[in-house]
Formats: sequence, structure tokens, C-alpha cells
Amino acid sequence: MCELLGMSANVPTDICFSFSGLRARGGRTGPHKDGWGMAMYRDTNVWTLHDPSPSADSDIAEVISNTSLKCDIVISHIRQANVGAVCLLNTHPFSRLLWDKTWSYAHNGQLEDANALPITLYHPLGNTDSERAFCWIIEQLQARLGESEPSLDEISTILSELALQLKSRGVFNMMLSDGVRLYCFCTTKLHWITRRAPFKKATLSDEDVIIDFKEVTTDKDVVTVIATQPLTHDETWQQMEEGELCVFEGGEVVCQIKAN
Repeated sequence: MCELLGMSANVPTDICFSFSGLRARGGRTGPHKDGWGMAMYRDTNVWTLHDPSPSADSDIAEVISNTSLKCDIVISHIRQANVGAVCLLNTHPFSRLLWDKTWSYAHNGQLEDANALPITLYHPLGNTDSERAFCWIIEQLQARLGESEPSLDEISTILSELALQLKSRGVFNMMLSDGVRLYCFCTTKLHWITRRAPFKKATLSDEDVIIDFKEVTTDKDVVTVIATQPLTHDETWQQMEEGELCVFEGGEVVCQIKAN
């Protein structure tokens, strides 16, 4: 299956270190060679990249790994195709407009009979179960919560219910963002770590790369990284529970809903 990477920070922060670890899994240290993509938010504005080639061999991925593009929120995805052809249209993250914001989404897993999910307003451009589920989520949020953006609690409650419905169809690990908050839902594997002062060194598991966060941060910085599998081997990552929705804003957890 695919792997996910997300970031939420209280100050614009680059994703170079973490993405270098994820990128290696896209065809070098892992089998996820069927494309990669990234959505990067700064002040709620989003810049997206998509490449159907393996991230480990991608020139664009090489640039991202070495360029300090500072963002508030990031969603990245490396793909191991199971539904849908290997092509640009099937490369995550996917984006749609809702409540005057661009929502970005990436999914890890496989859903049974995704084409049965009812949609009338939002339609996939590609042919993956992932994008079909995203269109259904956005349509359900709008139908159930109205034309004006609701509160964090209202969105989180409905999103948790929708994610649990999709979980009943298979594996549904998800990242979703409107540029302000990062919503993460776990079926099988999602881990996260919050880095804040006093900052320490960290070493990637998939690359021979060490960073001393004290040299690239201030005492006020709070940065949370979420990944399918921990990206470092000398830090303690927290594992999300099955059926848990966790929402991050400014690097902090602002909502957690766990399955009963």
C-alpha cells in the first residue's frame, strides 16, 4: 500500500528532512514506486506537485528534498498502485473547493466497492477508489454542514463518522487539510511526533541523514510530523489508534476522537 506524510507547524517550516526519508521509500528502500505528490500550504494558499514517477528517482522530488520551501501544512503521498492506472490523474494528493477553501487529501489503503459511494456534485478526474472517497467526503460535508464553514467540533464529528463508514469498506488511513487544520484518520498505521524546545538531533531511518533541530529552529517553534511509519529511529513517535481521528493546528493537537 501507499505511505503518507503530513506536517503542521506554528511557523512556516520546510519539510526537507522528513520528505527525504519518505522519498527513499518510493522505489529505493520501499516498494511505493507508482508516483508521488505533495500539497503545501502557506497562509491557506496551496501549491501542489504531482509526479507519476518513483519519488526516489524524481528530479522534482530531489529539488523538494533540498529546497527550503517553508509551509504551515504539508500533505505528501507515495503510491503503490492497487486501484487505477499509474498516471498523473491518479497521483495524490487530490484537491477540491469547499467553503471557499482548497481542501487537499491523500489516502493509504484500499476500499471495497468504492464506486457505490453516491456522488452528484463532485466527480473524480482519475479512476482510483481514493479520489472517489474524497469526492464523497466533500459532498457529505457540504450536505450535512451547509454552505457556511462550521466549527472545528462540528467538522471533526461528521468527518469521524464518514471516515468510520469508509473504514468499514477496507483500509482507510487519511490526511485532509483546508490550509488551517490537518485532519488525520487511522485504520491501520499512522504515527506522529511533536518537536518543540528543547530541540534535539534526529536521524532518518531510510537515509544516512542527521539533523540538529536546535540549529534550524527557535524556542517558540512547534512542529508536528505525521507519517505512516516513523521516519527516524532515535525519537519516540506516538501511534494513532484504529478508528481515531486526530486534528492538528499550528503544530498542536486540537481535537481527538477515538472509536468507541
